[in-house]
Amino acid sequence: MLITNATLITWEKPNRILPDHALYIRDGKIVEIGPQSTLASRHPQEELLDARGQFVMPGNICAHTHFYGAFSRGLAIPGPAPKDFPEILSKLWFALDKSLTLEDVRYSALVCLIDAIRHGTTTLVDHHASPNAIEGSLDVIAQAVDESGVRAALCYEVTDRDGKEKARRGIAENLRFIERVKREHPAGGRLAATFGLHASLTLTEETLAACREAAPKDVGFHIHVAEHPVDEYDSLAKSGVRVIDRLQRYQILNPNTIIVHAVHIDAREIFLLAESGAWVTHQPRSNMNNAVGVSAVEDFMRAGIRVCLGNDGFSNAMWEEWKTAYLVHKLWHSDPRRMNGMDVVEMAIYNNAALASSLFSDGAVGVLAPGAQADLIFVDAHPFTPLTPENLPWHMIFGFHESMITTTIAAGKVLMRDRQLLTLDEEAITRRALELAPSVWQRYNQGFTR
Repeated sequence: MLITNATLITWEKPNRILPDHALYIRDGKIVEIGPQSTLASRHPQEELLDARGQFVMPGNICAHTHFYGAFSRGLAIPGPAPKDFPEILSKLWFALDKSLTLEDVRYSALVCLIDAIRHGTTTLVDHHASPNAIEGSLDVIAQAVDESGVRAALCYEVTDRDGKEKARRGIAENLRFIERVKREHPAGGRLAATFGLHASLTLTEETLAACREAAPKDVGFHIHVAEHPVDEYDSLAKSGVRVIDRLQRYQILNPNTIIVHAVHIDAREIFLLAESGAWVTHQPRSNMNNAVGVSAVEDFMRAGIRVCLGNDGFSNAMWEEWKTAYLVHKLWHSDPRRMNGMDVVEMAIYNNAALASSLFSDGAVGVLAPGAQADLIFVDAHPFTPLTPENLPWHMIFGFHESMITTTIAAGKVLMRDRQLLTLDEEAITRRALELAPSVWQRYNQGFTR
């Protein structure tokens, strides 16, 4: 396929903006980038996709999400509103995840994948939980991912909150899926696997040791850390050390591990994370919603930690996460100089791309360059002031919107063209999700923890 009449935003380092350019794609990869006239004459027989002067750039990447939370939209929590994050967990998430069947898991994933395609998010790192539908749950999500055409890394969250037997089954689900991905995608593909852990506060010493013993050395963990101070106090009570120290003790930290949130870690924990090479993901919309505080991601990056941007199950409109990250740190510190636009880009573009490229090893993800994965979006934006590589972050934060995304492509396959979904039947999926949700809510209310 030859994409013509485009203004390319490459997101290389340094970034380039290339008007009147074309992209030649073959076997899911970008083969060639060049002036429109040159590539059109060089590949006259190829299928053409006319960008009609739109911006063409890499698809967005979400470094941490929860497909399973989709049916929480509009759900009323019985009784008084939760007063803090531990109550949000017990009153909402720990009751909702128990309410899911395998079919609910499938449609939770599908509605999130529709949302991702519409909002130009082509790579997602998911963290799943369904304690009453553990076995095969990752296969169900993987099937939805395969149908959608996007790229996703999956895991099952191991936890002791539902007893030792379900913790053991969670470990087994991770291992089974990791082996499946290695077997079926030895040279890469659109599926990847991590080893999921819920959080230190729901994991015993015995289970942490079992996870470290079971997990392959070349696979990273994916775990929530210190989203609320309760995680730190729980770790101190259980082990005598803080959460990051505890994870280091069990050799959970490594360059493939994804640490989520890290809102309440201290200076020593920052040092340990930097030393380990682990990734940290920032989810500002979720942190605001749960009133847990704002992680010191500027300090993390200064210390050498690779900080990425996720959404924690919020909409897959990742530019909304950009804007929230840009604004909330200014408010949190009462200082408009905080969170420079280039810091947002470092997280959302360069670090997210590096994380995705490490998970999907068959070619770089998140950049327009020969050999990179052909994961692309077309953006129908019309700046009314000069746009340059230097001021692009601020154009995007203050001027770009997901409604401008007209076409989404992953692995060289068109998933949405001119805002029309091509791989998923949105009407049928939405209709079935609407049929399933009342039963999920009924089971949630029956199992609700007051």
